[in-house]
Amino acid sequence: MYEKKLEATARLLEVMDTLREKCPWDREQTFESLRSNTIEECFELVDAITDKNMEGIREELGDLLLHIVFYSKMGQEQGKFDFADVCNYLCDKLVYRHPHVYGDVHADNPEEVIHNWEMLKLREKAKKERKAAGGVLSGVPRSLPAMVKAFRIGQKAASAGFDWEKKEDVWDKVKEEIAEVETEIANADKDKLEGEIGDLFFSLINASRLYGIDPETALERTNKKFMARFSHIEKGAAELGKGLGEMSLDEMETLWQQAKGIKNE
Repeated sequence: MYEKKLEATARLLEVMDTLREKCPWDREQTFESLRSNTIEECFELVDAITDKNMEGIREELGDLLLHIVFYSKMGQEQGKFDFADVCNYLCDKLVYRHPHVYGDVHADNPEEVIHNWEMLKLREKAKKERKAAGGVLSGVPRSLPAMVKAFRIGQKAASAGFDWEKKEDVWDKVKEEIAEVETEIANADKDKLEGEIGDLFFSLINASRLYGIDPETALERTNKKFMARFSHIEKGAAELGKGLGEMSLDEMETLWQQAKGIKNE
């Protein structure tokens, strides 16, 4: 089994060497030129995972692996690192961050594992003097989408002990933020309203975290549900010989209620 995997990896590295040498497009690429494509590949993988499309997941993992190999090849050309360095660094980090597997630290549940990870990562940063002023939240990538970033911020703050004592208490914060949103709506202050809506989103994302729900997955589930139901309204309008703009809200609501009875998740 391992021999087959090693052969496949060696073949991939050989193909990358050939493309970098002989393909005009591959030869011109840089770290910067591939960046946006890498982000796109990550989202395509997420789409395949959301759709539970195993063939798609396999394909998108391959596309993402290509980027890892590509970056490693360019690092090798610059004499900075190669694919082996990337793999070995990752292995060393995984061993270090799993003392409950490779050492004598105990972790009986996923929450304890996450807590250990965050403490070890903080120790790593202190040792390497990275982002000394950044503290607990310094490891959150700036380029993360806002919802994912908020979720990671909540996780990291919680790992340092800054969290609600009981998860049920988060709903008091949600209610408080809703009241503040309503206040700014009444005040007609758009700038402050934006800030309060942001606070409300942040509190709801924390609530999701506390109840073990991925907010990104939850929202995408609602997106798909809404799109399916709205598509039903469009089809219903077409069957009536109308465009959506020609339908009343009552007519659209009737079709919406019909769509709610159709299993589309």
